[in-house]
Amino acid sequence: MSGLNIIGAGKVGRVLGRQFFRSAAFRIEQVVNRSLPVASASVAFIGGGHALAGLAHVQAADVTMLSVADDQIEATCDAMAARGLFQPGSVVFHCSGAKASNLLASASAAGASVASLHPVASFADQARLADHFAGTICSLEGDEAALQLLIPALQAVQARVVQISAANKLLYHAGSVFASNYLVTLMETALQAYQAAGIPPDIAKAMAEPLARQSMDNVFQMGTAAALTGPIARGDMATVALQQQVVSAWDANAGNLYQAFTPPSVVLAARKSK
Repeated sequence: MSGLNIIGAGKVGRVLGRQFFRSAAFRIEQVVNRSLPVASASVAFIGGGHALAGLAHVQAADVTMLSVADDQIEATCDAMAARGLFQPGSVVFHCSGAKASNLLASASAAGASVASLHPVASFADQARLADHFAGTICSLEGDEAALQLLIPALQAVQARVVQISAANKLLYHAGSVFASNYLVTLMETALQAYQAAGIPPDIAKAMAEPLARQSMDNVFQMGTAAALTGPIARGDMATVALQQQVVSAWDANAGNLYQAFTPPSVVLAARKSK
């Protein structure tokens, strides 16, 4: 069984670490964070490994997972390569959705095989995700030797593996941003609009929740065009224009958002009518 070092013991590192530990896909070795208490808490969450603060005392492992922030991936890899922690036959991968495996150039130069792994999931509730990870789609790109190791490991944790092109990572990740991050922002705008119209916060949530849940259900059951309702779907552009003015007068950012959604919604409505 290959030994795995986890560098960056945040939510992603913890969730993946627990999956790999429970499935025995890897032997968890060192779990590294800048803060020793955080690293220790991560070891407890994962179920195995040895907590370390910083890279000073890290020893080489068969496999290294860099689950650090995107802007720290390259520098962390370079620092570890400079310490001779990568060698031919080892595998190094990072967990960014937007960044490609070419950020790990210093590991490649040392003879390691490199890859990028991205679980397509929300990590807001790490405990729940860790206990319901089976079926999660994980996108993967990188060197063939790295993929030959990581694909069976992901299959062992019952993930669904999708191989993607490094050149398309930013566009691919934008899809996840629209489907998750910006959806949250949109719901915040909806709740604020209700409240600005005089609706108490608890009632605003009670109004938005069934609309949002049913709309999402409709999207995945019926398709996006069929799921679209409201004034644009009805062709009532006069209402859209008046609403645009009212929303912009209330909040300029919300007005810009409303305006930005209008043209693609018109295109979607045209598909609905065909």
